Amino acid sequence: MLNTVVQGEDTAQPPILIAHGLFGSARNWGVIAKRLSATRRVLTVDMRNHGESPWKGAHGYPDLAADLAEVIAAHGGQADVLGHSMGGKAAMALALTTPAVVRRLIVADIAPVAYGHTQQHLVDAMREIDLSRIETRGDADRQLAAHVAEPGVRAFLLQSLDVKGKRWRLNLDVLERDMPLILGWPDLGGSFEGPALFLAGAESDYVGREDRPAIKALFPNAKFAKIPGAGHWLHADRPREFEASVAAFFG
Repeated sequence: MLNTVVQGEDTAQPPILIAHGLFGSARNWGVIAKRLSATRRVLTVDMRNHGESPWKGAHGYPDLAADLAEVIAAHGGQADVLGHSMGGKAAMALALTTPAVVRRLIVADIAPVAYGHTQQHLVDAMREIDLSRIETRGDADRQLAAHVAEPGVRAFLLQSLDVKGKRWRLNLDVLERDMPLILGWPDLGGSFEGPALFLAGAESDYVGREDRPAIKALFPNAKFAKIPGAGHWLHADRPREFEASVAAFFG
């Protein structure tokens, strides 16, 4: 089963399950999960091939959805589900394939469509790091700076570096091979009739008005909202506003 960080106490409401995006981990969501856990139990997972979760040979959305369903089954059988980017697609796949386990759904800055961009350059950058020469995270940052200019992106990637173990907590081989599946979207059929919020960053171009028909076809009760001043990593750009939106929708 996926590595799961549990915070908060059981309540009458089902837990909140948080699924991170590509190259992320449960630890990226620690602060927001802790705040939400003041009133709810919160489950934050490492997705397969990320963090401390098992490395698997496939990384398609039906596989990721099945992983999330297994976690929910172990924690009461139903959850309010929040997914960002890749985790948002996994959450949508879960809602479409196993709708009974999802009470409410929040999809953060992603749509059920195929995307034309790629994150292959970040895989290439991580492969360029000479892990044998790493003694501190600063050593890795200096090497990574030759390939990734943005300090924030480097800091995000380096959260998945095990400095002492001199290894990435990412299955780069499978993530690279299945990048077309991660960027794409499978035809899963069906629809999710429950409450769904598609929450986007106002400065992000990942979810546009042209995507709404595809969203409504699968999630007929979807609502849409944007967080001003936030990009694709909206939970990091505007954490308080993001947290407030999640708390309000999940009740």
